[in-house]
Amino acid sequence: MWRTSLRAGYRRFGCRLVGIQGLWGSRVVRTCSTPAVPAGRITALQAVDLWRNHFAERGVMEPDHSSSHIIAYLLGAKTIESLEHGKLSEFLSPEKTQQVWSLCSRRLSRMPVQYVIEEWDFRDLTLKMRPPVFIPRPETEELVELVLTDLEMGPSAGAGVDAPHTCLEVGCGSGAVSLSLLKSRPQLKVTALDQSQDAVDLTGENARRLGLQDRLQVYHLDVIKDAETVLRLCPRVSTLVSNPPYLFSEDMNTLQPEIFRFEDHAALDGGIDGLNVIKQILTLAPQILSNHGRVYLEVDPRHPPLIRRWVEANVEEMRYVETRHDVSGRPRFCILQRVKSNKDPELDLD
Repeated sequence: MWRTSLRAGYRRFGCRLVGIQGLWGSRVVRTCSTPAVPAGRITALQAVDLWRNHFAERGVMEPDHSSSHIIAYLLGAKTIESLEHGKLSEFLSPEKTQQVWSLCSRRLSRMPVQYVIEEWDFRDLTLKMRPPVFIPRPETEELVELVLTDLEMGPSAGAGVDAPHTCLEVGCGSGAVSLSLLKSRPQLKVTALDQSQDAVDLTGENARRLGLQDRLQVYHLDVIKDAETVLRLCPRVSTLVSNPPYLFSEDMNTLQPEIFRFEDHAALDGGIDGLNVIKQILTLAPQILSNHGRVYLEVDPRHPPLIRRWVEANVEEMRYVETRHDVSGRPRFCILQRVKSNKDPELDLD
């Protein structure tokens, strides 16, 4: 469900991570009071209007979309617009009215809509969502498309036609990336890691709901603290993909309440320069990737030149291939490739 919200709606809810201080807004939250449940009966349209006005008065971002998404969800629809006008004009049952008040009260606390309704679309998948597991952003859909396009291209993208289709995801969150890749590539096998047990559990739950669990291995591992275990458990892969924590630590205090108060800070804060996890991924990559295997990273727009310089100086087995831009024109994705090394010629799989 909620397909229309992924490209525009998530941005409407003010939750993009764009890497420029000030665009996330302030964490100041006004004191919130929940309106009383009406004594009489109320229609869905009246409930939408009432909560839109209350959200606006209390400073909740995108009050119209917040109200309409929640009430559409409770009426079993993707959007308010998809409901018949007659249904919107019908009186809500007392039970349904109570549900509206319960969920909208959560939004009033600045809980993201994705957590309020406990599900969200990512590409063609409907995923369960719950705090504090990181909510997938629209840009990450573009990351998946980038990986899939390169996999389809075969040799020109770095992997041989007969190379095994294997992938490692670092920082799987809800499982959005891994499960999208598995859904699109029936022959693919994926290993996924996350430092959060909540994320590992949610990825497993989503995999089972989608019937993709047989081609997915999920581990509760921190790529920095558990590096040796990561190398021991993870097989050689042709693709390594990650949407790692990449915010500069100083930017954490500029996050909107929806992000700062509810999402896992460990999935957001990338350290002083935003590169703590990224550097570790690229350090381990030569020992994880098969020859000519590729790394695909979603990063802060300030990162690509920093990553290029760091890799050239520190990881001789990795070559920076290119930077790709997101739909908004920002340098958002870094592609790197493992090159043949004299240190381990036996690993040449060609």
